[in-house]
Order: sequence, then structure tokens, then C-alpha cells
Amino acid sequence: MDESAGGWKKFFRIAIVLLAIAGFLALVYFVLVWTGLWEKFNSVDKLRTFILDLGFWGRITFVFLQFLQVTFVPIPSTILTIAGSIIYGPLQGGLLSLSGILLGSVLAFLLGRVFGRRLVTFMVGKQTCEKWVRFLSKARYTFFFMMLLPMFPDDVLCLVAGVTSMSWAFFVITNLLTRPIGIFLTSYLGSGQIIPYHGWGLAVWAIILVAVGILMWLVTKYDDRIEKALMRLFRKK
Repeated sequence: MDESAGGWKKFFRIAIVLLAIAGFLALVYFVLVWTGLWEKFNSVDKLRTFILDLGFWGRITFVFLQFLQVTFVPIPSTILTIAGSIIYGPLQGGLLSLSGILLGSVLAFLLGRVFGRRLVTFMVGKQTCEKWVRFLSKARYTFFFMMLLPMFPDDVLCLVAGVTSMSWAFFVITNLLTRPIGIFLTSYLGSGQIIPYHGWGLAVWAIILVAVGILMWLVTKYDDRIEKALMRLFRKK
């Protein structure tokens, strides 16, 4: 009887959490649509104008938007990061992006760790959850390289990592090492100041995209070998 009552209490706690998150998501979406901000997320120019119009509060809003895109709202992170570099410059924009993304990453991992697979499945879908849980359960060190490459779903990986045996220390250190690299590369390169989006720059961008695609394929194809090699390396140290 006690076990049954305990099971129902656990069920109700999980249900309340899911309802609270669903309510929060609905509220955020309503506010974004009502303010017209939702339409601006797919345009760097529109997003830039919106942030600049906020004046002093623009920086705080920008950090909050980066935090939201990691955890609750499917905002394109690349567009936000490039917009930040255009508005505040690559250095300051990169630092603001890094602040929001690191906070969001920690919260995503915490949600997975505290509430488990039911919440993660609710947020990303059963198939996606099971796919990445299987992968990260046997490829923990490969997670480091996946966080470096821009086309992997970093935000989903942070959430799913919370339901695996990955330690807090490994997760935090991985994010502290990898997130700045990706964010500042996006800030400096995405602004078009170093590699332009015309002329010779188009050829360079094509090479970069192909190289990234090959690296992603190698990581997913040979994850077992990469994992074993990294485990041997770390054990030697």
C-alpha cells in the first residue's frame, strides 16, 4: 500500500513539473508572438534592430534569449550569436552569448539529472531521447568533440547527458572548454569580417562546410574507436 502511494506521489510530482514547463513554454511563446519578437528570430537585421531599441536592457535581454534557446525555446543559436557580434562586436557579443549559453547548458543538464527520462522525452521526443542516450552512454569522451562541432544538437545533448552516468565535473569542464571555441569562432567568422560572404570567401566557406560535414561523419561513424582511443589516453595520464 505504501509503495502504491509512493508511486502515485512520484507520478503527480512529475505531472506537475511537466505541466509547469508546458505552461511556461506556452507563456513564453505567447509573449514572443504578441511582441512580434518571434518573427525576428530568423532575421539578423530585425533581431539587431530589436536589441538596439532596448538600450541598456538590450544586453540583459540578449543573454536571456541565449539562455532560452538552450533550454526551452527553439531559437536558432547561430543567428543570435551572429546578431550579438554585429551589435556589440565579436568580443563583447561572444562573451554575452557565452554567458547565456553556459547558464542554459547547466540548467539543461540539471533538468535531465533531476527529472530523468520522462522530462527529456517530453521536451525532445522519445526517439531523439533514446537515440542520444544510447550514444552518450557508450561515447562519453566523444561528447567533447561533438560539442566542438557546430552542426550537432548541442542543446539536446546537454539535456540528454543529464540522464546518463556523465559526471557534473566532466560536463562542466567540457562546456567550459568547448563552448567558447564554437561561440567565438561564430562571432568572429559569422560577422563576415574575416571571411566575407562574397568573392573568395564563398570558396573558403564551402571548404569549411565540407570539412565540418566530414568531421561529423567521422565522429558518428567511428565513435567506438574514438572513445577507446581517448579512454587509453586519459588512463595513461
